[in-house]
Amino acid sequence: MVAKKQQQRLGFKTGEYVVYPSHGVGIVVAIEEQEVAGLTLELFVISFEQDKLTLRVPVAKVKSVGMRKLAEDEEVKRALDTVTGRARVKRTMWSRRAQEYEAKINSGDLIAISEVVRDLYRSEEQPEQSYSERQLFEQAMDRMSREIGAVRKLTLTEAVQLIEKQLAKSPKRTKTDAAEADSDEEAAA
Repeated sequence: MVAKKQQQRLGFKTGEYVVYPSHGVGIVVAIEEQEVAGLTLELFVISFEQDKLTLRVPVAKVKSVGMRKLAEDEEVKRALDTVTGRARVKRTMWSRRAQEYEAKINSGDLIAISEVVRDLYRSEEQPEQSYSERQLFEQAMDRMSREIGAVRKLTLTEAVQLIEKQLAKSPKRTKTDAAEADSDEEAAA
């Protein structure tokens, strides 16, 4: 048995965009009551258009799963500034870095996701990425662009272009830059 409930609960209301950490930006389409195993649960019904997915999140679990409202414009500015910065790639094995990137993407934190975009970005002059690097970059770019698009009321394409414009401003990461950085480190030692 499903019964439609009030239009607002815990500050979330129907028709509002929210961020669910492991799926990205979705829209609250309903708040309903459903009986499960003899218990009556109040649920947020969240639709993720891009994945053709509908998720039902118990109201009591909202905090523990990390569901949140969209970022404020100030946080969007900080995220765009983050992608403009210099890439910080740790000198650890790729598998460990990939796990860290995956954790940042699934954290739902816009700043952490923008760090992944910044660190995995490759311009035209740079060497090709591996398949797994490209997958993680595209996943992070998708999450970031969807949230920025929803906050600034842009299309997905416009949001991607905005991020790419910011990435183009970042310090260039070419082979010669890397070689110069290594020689500078050796000279300092």
